[in-house]
Amino acid sequence: MNSIILNAATRLMVALLLVFSVYMLLRGHNLPGGGFIGGLIGATGFVLYAIAHGADATRVALRYEPQDVAMVGLGIALAAGVYAVFFNDAFFTGQWWFIGDRESGDYIPISTVLAFDIGVYLVVFGSILTLVLALEEEV
Repeated sequence: MNSIILNAATRLMVALLLVFSVYMLLRGHNLPGGGFIGGLIGATGFVLYAIAHGADATRVALRYEPQDVAMVGLGIALAAGVYAVFFNDAFFTGQWWFIGDRESGDYIPISTVLAFDIGVYLVVFGSILTLVLALEEEV
């Protein structure tokens, strides 16, 4: 497609959709959202970019192959599940770290649940873009 308006608007939309997808990823612990919907929203930005600029330009903009992104995400999600086994808990039991002073209430909780959500985000992001770019290259 050769639309000046679409080409110009796409760059802004990709940035906005990526920021919103990270917001949905991080919000997913306590409210609706999480890795799956965040990955879909992030992939939507690059799908729009592929429609406007083509598959080759999208691969250059991504800097990494989408299949590799999906495989790294799968590894992160698996590592988040296996980590609980080292503490004699069941597979995929959430483990928590508290960064800061817990007694004063000034701390940040980090969990394996967040790592699993990040892995799911990357798997969905990479797999959707793999499919879309393969279809875009055939058209």
